[in-house]
Amino acid sequence: MQLPRATRPILCFQHREDAEKVMRVLPKRFEKYGLTLHPEKTRLIEFGRHAARNAKKQGKQPESFDFLGFKHLCARSRKGGFTVHVRTIAKRLRRGLKAIADWCKQHRRTPVNQQQEALNAKLRGHYQYYGRPTNYYSIWQFYRRVCRIWREWLGRRTRGRPLRWDRYNAILRQHPLLLPRITHAWVGGGELRLKNPLREICTAGSVRGEKPVNHGELKRARSWKRRTQPKNT
Repeated sequence: MQLPRATRPILCFQHREDAEKVMRVLPKRFEKYGLTLHPEKTRLIEFGRHAARNAKKQGKQPESFDFLGFKHLCARSRKGGFTVHVRTIAKRLRRGLKAIADWCKQHRRTPVNQQQEALNAKLRGHYQYYGRPTNYYSIWQFYRRVCRIWREWLGRRTRGRPLRWDRYNAILRQHPLLLPRITHAWVGGGELRLKNPLREICTAGSVRGEKPVNHGELKRARSWKRRTQPKNT
């Protein structure tokens, strides 16, 4: 029996002893229901704020894991705290580019404007899933490879006359491909989680169609009120 992808969880433990205990018990529990763990996709790794430091002491690289199309890595934020960075799995990147190449090969005789619309739809879908704040390099790499693949198959529309880069750049100016963009915000950084009441007022006023509040005027009015208000004696 093969479980669906949604039932492949990640179990996190604070102490290694608890993780090792579960690793011993879990195969027996699965065997009770006629199930088995995948030998290559089931493993015990050290991942967290202390994993990089411990790996450095042992002269190794911090371990990472693949999940839902992303490679998860231990990293440091700009403030020096622990954070998790993601990258597109190389296998997924190659599979996506192969699908693009196959589509361009089958539709190389299609008008250029229709090819542009279809490729932009594919790029938009890729960005909407893989457009994470720490994955910009991967989606930019995907975009550049798609541009090269499109040029290759446009050049095969006519025999003996390869498509030069100046001509292809002119086509891109007329029929541009969708540039990479980040579509997912940082965790906890959305508009609905703003803690500043002044920002909440400005956002709500803009949504309701009211005149937006000017931050500068409010700040000046607040400071003027502070200066003119008499002190309590």
